[in-house]
Amino acid sequence: MKCNNSKKSYFCATSLSKKNMQKPILTPAQAVTKIKSGMTLMIGGFLAAGSPIKILKALAESDVHDLTIICNDTAFPDKGIGLLIAAKKVKKVIASHIGTNPLTVEQFNNKETEVVFVPQGTLAEQVRCGGSGLGGVLTPTGLGTMVAEGKQIITLDGKEYLLEKALRGDIALVGANIGDTAGNLYYKGTTQNFNPLMAMACDTVIAEVEELVPAGEIPMENVHTQGILVDFLVKI
Repeated sequence: MKCNNSKKSYFCATSLSKKNMQKPILTPAQAVTKIKSGMTLMIGGFLAAGSPIKILKALAESDVHDLTIICNDTAFPDKGIGLLIAAKKVKKVIASHIGTNPLTVEQFNNKETEVVFVPQGTLAEQVRCGGSGLGGVLTPTGLGTMVAEGKQIITLDGKEYLLEKALRGDIALVGANIGDTAGNLYYKGTTQNFNPLMAMACDTVIAEVEELVPAGEIPMENVHTQGILVDFLVKI
């Protein structure tokens, strides 16, 4: 685009800016091509609510394997993250619980999949620290239990804390109810869960959205994940 006189310069700049704001829109299969074997994925959702369902289904059907996943839970055998477990795509899980997915329990007991259990609040704080450039968080949760094994204990003002280090991943997969073409995301109700945190803690973020609207349609106060964090959109 060329601007031939000063009167048009503002409008040309605005048009270019809007064009540059447009995030690439992928199919679930195209999104999966961004994921390589051995990567660490941070996946939003709570028992599949708020999870990027279509991306996870495509990933389960792909050739990608040996993944490390950081998530709240492994959902159910036939839904969400559970599809990756059922397809044996995962070598390590960092999560707060796996009890709703008997396949995860089975693979854990058979030593096919490594599972690192983390208290839910601690997990959220570790991911938040990863997205905020912090080294970790001090917490008393887990002291005197198996959670504390091999971890540094720090005494502060006479009280002991575990040092839980920050968590980051290669790619975040999040699911939103509404997204605009600039990548701003809105999550309805409890589907927000871990999604905003995961989107901050990875260099690449792929967002699956149920409804795609033009940039600016989501009121600023309703944006839960800012478009600057999102790299790709998948419209379902």
